Amino acid sequence: MAPKQNDREARQARERLRAYQARQTVHEHKVKRRKRDNWVAGIAAVVIVALAVGTQLLYFSAGPGAAKSSASASSSAAPSASPSAGGVPPKTLAEDRTWTGTMTINSIPLAVSLDGKAAPQAVSSTVSLVQKKFYDGLTCHRLTNGGFYVLQCGDPKGDGSGGPGYSYGPIENAPKDNVYKAGTIAMARQSNDASSQGSQFFIVYDDTTIPADQAGGYTVIGQVTSGLDQLKSQVADKGVEGGGTDGKPAVATTIDSFTLR
Repeated sequence: MAPKQNDREARQARERLRAYQARQTVHEHKVKRRKRDNWVAGIAAVVIVALAVGTQLLYFSAGPGAAKSSASASSSAAPSASPSAGGVPPKTLAEDRTWTGTMTINSIPLAVSLDGKAAPQAVSSTVSLVQKKFYDGLTCHRLTNGGFYVLQCGDPKGDGSGGPGYSYGPIENAPKDNVYKAGTIAMARQSNDASSQGSQFFIVYDDTTIPADQAGGYTVIGQVTSGLDQLKSQVADKGVEGGGTDGKPAVATTIDSFTLR
């Protein structure tokens, strides 16, 4: 074979090798970039989910009731004064018994049962406020439907920052598995503060898991025993104002009256 032909073939072989190596380099770069992009996307997804859950929990645990939590399903930081509320009622007021009555919301009568034995301090406070007609005319300022299914009420300010002029603890009767069944009535509070309960409470309209924080879970005071289906269809199912998953109910919601015996 002629020397020139040998040189040409050798040059072509080198060019093919360089082209192959270049393609390999591009391929390896694309693989690394895909892995990096997938990793970043995965981290971003985790962060988004964590922020969503954290926001719910924070809003659900923000104040004397439960939301500006958070649910976690909470209210505001400092209870606002209310001349008619007085100081923290003694837990003996609950009389270690079951209290029954009716909470009427948007003309929907909800039969309720409060367990004074399981949550004596919280039920005593609730009974005292009901007897003083504290709740009559107050709005339900918060609805959640994005994994947390609660309607929060009991704030005299109507924005999640108010209370009866006092706060109390401890947390009582919180579910050990963090599952709050549909119909549960529980007290809202500030995040990580067991002694920040006041007048705000939330009604769970569908089974909801609310993770405990450093202070624990949320005091369950009782149950809605009838009327929950109407509350769900006429208020909860109408969604949140503006189409979000956590905020003011799209349907204006007010406690018409609350009685216990």
